[in-house]
Amino acid sequence: MPEPTRSRVCKTTKDSAALFAPTTRVCIPIERAEYDRILADPVAFRTHLDGQIAAHPELFPVAIQHGYHLHSLLPPSRKLSGLRLRRIKLTAPEAEGAVYSVAPSFVRPSMSGSTEAVEKALFLRRFGVPFWGWAYVFGDTAPYWERLALGLGYNRLVGTTVKHAEDLPRDVLADEKHTRLNGEKAYVATTVGHECGLGASLTLHADAEELQEAYAHFKTEATNVQATYQPQTVNTDGWSGTQNAWLALFPNIVLILCFLHGFLKIRDRCKRLKPHFQMICTRVWDAYHAASATLFLTKIGELKAWATQTLEPGPGLEALLKLCDRAPAYAQASQYPSAYRTSNMLDRQMDRMDRCFYNAKYFHGHLMTAEYGIRSWALLHNFLPYCPRAKRATTYHSPAHKLNGFVYHDNWLQNLLVSASMGGFRH
Repeated sequence: MPEPTRSRVCKTTKDSAALFAPTTRVCIPIERAEYDRILADPVAFRTHLDGQIAAHPELFPVAIQHGYHLHSLLPPSRKLSGLRLRRIKLTAPEAEGAVYSVAPSFVRPSMSGSTEAVEKALFLRRFGVPFWGWAYVFGDTAPYWERLALGLGYNRLVGTTVKHAEDLPRDVLADEKHTRLNGEKAYVATTVGHECGLGASLTLHADAEELQEAYAHFKTEATNVQATYQPQTVNTDGWSGTQNAWLALFPNIVLILCFLHGFLKIRDRCKRLKPHFQMICTRVWDAYHAASATLFLTKIGELKAWATQTLEPGPGLEALLKLCDRAPAYAQASQYPSAYRTSNMLDRQMDRMDRCFYNAKYFHGHLMTAEYGIRSWALLHNFLPYCPRAKRATTYHSPAHKLNGFVYHDNWLQNLLVSASMGGFRH
């Protein structure tokens, strides 16, 4: 008798409460030798902690400004021999005696090992190396490395990346990356600002209602950093579901239509018009670089007249006329000089994201597992170091460094873990 076929039931529901659950783990930048020296000395430990609170209050709960006392020493870790954590207890009445663990940056969450042991393996995530490749190079098993990478996705993207409210982006870009979950089409609703991935959430449909739920994760996290946060503009490719989702989340936001997407359709449909193709490209980008909205509309009008008289009816002419008809929407960007007129910054990140997910043959299993994987990728993108040959690498370590203007630790993984103090949640 043939054995019965076993089918795996994968959950396709999203647990938003788990995504935004606060944590009581505070992480501080400190070296092992200094930590061992002050751990058993309450006075020295408190002196060091007071210095960290004064220098980096965003890493601690707000109520700590009203006082705290050393609560207890946790038992030695079974995974890291001899290492112990101290706990502190807040004294403010509104904190209701909340207790927090203070962890050093050289250990991973849950005391599961040192950052030094996994830092180089996590670095390979940038290049889309599959987890079995990590296991081949560094030992252990593919599921072990997958759990390690997914664990980073439990932290909030905005709170971990943006350390001060004044650095929240006024202008953002948004689009959906097409991917697959268990062989079915899915979409990664991606939000980018200041070259950092600030929102990344998986949704199974691209209608306005489900996209609103996916993009709402960015709003939830951003308003935790600044309660009154309201972005000025959002650059989109023109998909109505995306635009309606953002208008529902931020009613006062200005929609900026991506000029690049309009040109790409022209490029794809006008390639066969070889006698005129170069002139078409020149005229389109000449209009884009116009110094004012009035001049832009004038050049677009001239382009439309020239195309109508010169080009034969067909897909190429239709794409060109469609761009011309959208000229008032494109011209709106001139009123907001800081807004993104094209989606280049977003597209560069989504290309890297797609290469990484393609190497893993996309997503298989529960939707929440894919969700954590996507969030983990975004955080790693924000904190992984720039290529040494890149010009910006001479000034900044990573996109997060460029955004905030500082790092907590020179090691990128320790800097990420410190930035993820309290899971990136301000309370």
